[in-house]
Amino acid sequence: MKKYLLKVDFRKLILVLIIIALFLVTCKNNQPVADLILLNGKIVTVNSNFSIASALAVKGDKIIGIDSNEKIGKLAKAQTQIIDLKGRTVIPGLIDAHAHPERASLSEINEELPDLHSISELLGWIEHQASIKKEGEWIIHPKMFYTRLEELRPPTLSELDEVSPNNPVFLNGSFGGIINSAAIKASGFTEKEIADELDREPKTGLLNSFIRSSAFSLLKIPPKVKLTYQDEVDALKIMFSNYNKFGITGVISGYGDLNNYKRYEELSQKGELTVRISQNFLLPFNIRDSKERLVDSLKTFPLVTGKGNEWVRTGALKIFVDGGILTGTAFLREPWGEKAKDIYNINDAKYRGIINYTYKDLLNIVSAACETGWTFTAHCTGGGGVDLLLNVFEEVNKSQPIKNLRVSIIHGNFFTKEAIERMKKLGVIANVQAAWFYKDADAMKYILGEGRVKTFNPYRSMIENGVILCGGSDHMVKLDANTSINPYNPFLAMWSMIARETEKGSVICPKEAITREQALKMYTINNAFTTFEESLKGSLEIGKLADLAVLSNDPLTCPADQIKEIQSVLTLVGGKIVYSSK
Repeated sequence: MKKYLLKVDFRKLILVLIIIALFLVTCKNNQPVADLILLNGKIVTVNSNFSIASALAVKGDKIIGIDSNEKIGKLAKAQTQIIDLKGRTVIPGLIDAHAHPERASLSEINEELPDLHSISELLGWIEHQASIKKEGEWIIHPKMFYTRLEELRPPTLSELDEVSPNNPVFLNGSFGGIINSAAIKASGFTEKEIADELDREPKTGLLNSFIRSSAFSLLKIPPKVKLTYQDEVDALKIMFSNYNKFGITGVISGYGDLNNYKRYEELSQKGELTVRISQNFLLPFNIRDSKERLVDSLKTFPLVTGKGNEWVRTGALKIFVDGGILTGTAFLREPWGEKAKDIYNINDAKYRGIINYTYKDLLNIVSAACETGWTFTAHCTGGGGVDLLLNVFEEVNKSQPIKNLRVSIIHGNFFTKEAIERMKKLGVIANVQAAWFYKDADAMKYILGEGRVKTFNPYRSMIENGVILCGGSDHMVKLDANTSINPYNPFLAMWSMIARETEKGSVICPKEAITREQALKMYTINNAFTTFEESLKGSLEIGKLADLAVLSNDPLTCPADQIKEIQSVLTLVGGKIVYSSK
C-alpha cells in the first residue's frame, strides 16, 4: 500500500492563523457600543413571533440589540446611558392611524371646552357662556354630537332660546349642526334658506334647532382672531407632547394641505417634532368626469405617497364618500328606519343617508390615484358606502392589481361577512376607530337594532378572516386624552376592543372581542404597514427605529379593567427621550 505524505507549508499556515487572529480581534474591537441600554424589563417586540426579551440597546436612532441582560450588557461602555426598567414593560412606540392634531391643538387655545353628557349639562354651559359674553357674541362648540347625550336628542329651539336669547349659538356636528333663534336672526337667513337648510318638527311644522352642513357657510360667524405662525406651532408641539404621554410616537394625519405638510417639514428640520407624521391629502382637484384629466392633474402635484423621510412622509389620497353616523347621514345598506325618524328628524322611509360620489366618479378617482403612484383612502361611515367602494376596488383590480397598494377604508363601521371576504381578497385595509364603538355603540344599537349592530365594528371577525386592522382615534377636539372628541388614549381604545365595553358600561357583541396581542398590533406594526414603513418601525427589532414606550403597567397581563389606565412613564423617539414621568 502506498503511503501519501501530507506536505505542510508552515509559513503559509502561520500566516493564515495570524490573519484569522487579527480578524477576530478586529471584530471584537468593532463590536458596536450602545448609546443607551434598557435592562431588567419585559421587552414586547411585536415581531413575527411576538417574542419577549429582557434588554434592548440603542445606538443613534436605531435598535442594535435585543436579548438577555447579559448579552446586551456587553454592548455597554463608560459613555453608555443605562436605564434599569425594574421589571416594567416596553412596547413599540404607538401609532395613531387617523387623527387631526392640527385642529385639536387649536381647539382649546382660548378656553377649555366642556365634556358634555346630558342636555342639562349642555344648556348649563351655554347659559354660563351667555352670562360672560357680550350680547350678540357667538357661543360656539366646535364639535358636539347630540347622539352622545343621555337623552339621545338635540336641545330644542325653545330650550336654546331660553338660556341664550341674545347670543347666537352654533353647535358643530360635522355633517349637521344645532343653532338657536339668535343665530338665525344674526345670519339673516332668507325664507328660502330657512325652508331649504333648516328642519321643522313634522307634527307642528315649527322650526327645530337642526341646520344642515350645507348651510354652515351661511352662518355669519365673525372670523376668529388670527393666530401667529408661532402660536400654531407651539400649540401643535403641546398636542404632540400630550400624545407622547400615552406612548404615541407616530400619527397619520387625517388630511392636510401643502402648507401644513411644509410646517411639519420645518419642525422636523429644527428637531422639534416628537412624533413622526404621515399626512394624507384631500383630493386637490375637483375633477370627476375624466380619469385622464385627473391623472394629468395629479402628475403636476409635487407630492405622492411615500415621498418624504422617516419623520415626515406623504400618506394617501383621500376623499369623503358619505356623511356620519352621529347625524344620520352615513350611507347605509338599508334605510335608517323608524327610530332614526325621531332622533334625526328623517321623514323619508327610504332614506339611507348621503353619498357624495357616483360609482363612475369613484372609479375615475381610484383609477387615477392608483395609476399615478398614490395609495387611496376614503372616509366612509356606512355599510352602503363600504359596498360601493368595494365595487370600485374590484373593478380597478381587473386592470391594475391593488393588493400591494394598501388601499384602505377609514371608519367603515358596518362590515358584513360578505364585505369582509371581499376586503381580504383585495387586500383592503380597515382603518377603524375604537372611540366610535366606545362612544356610539349604544346609540347605534338603539337606532338600528340588534341585527345591524352585529356588523358594527366586528373586530374579531375581520382579523380572523384575514383583514388587516389599523387602530386610530379620529381625535378632533380638546386636549385631554380621555374626554376629547374623540378620545385618543390608545389604551382606552385597546381596552374597549378587548372588553367590547362602551362608555355607558354596556357589553355589545362580546363575540367580537379581540386579544390583547391583536389590539397591540393594531397600534404598532399594522399601522406601520399601512404607510409602507413596517421595515422601519412598528416592532422592536435590530435595525429599526428606536421608537418605544416604557409603560406604567403590562397590557398583556394586568387585570383587563386596568388596561385603560395605562400611561407611558418613558417615551423614546429615535432613541431620544421625548417624555418622562419623572
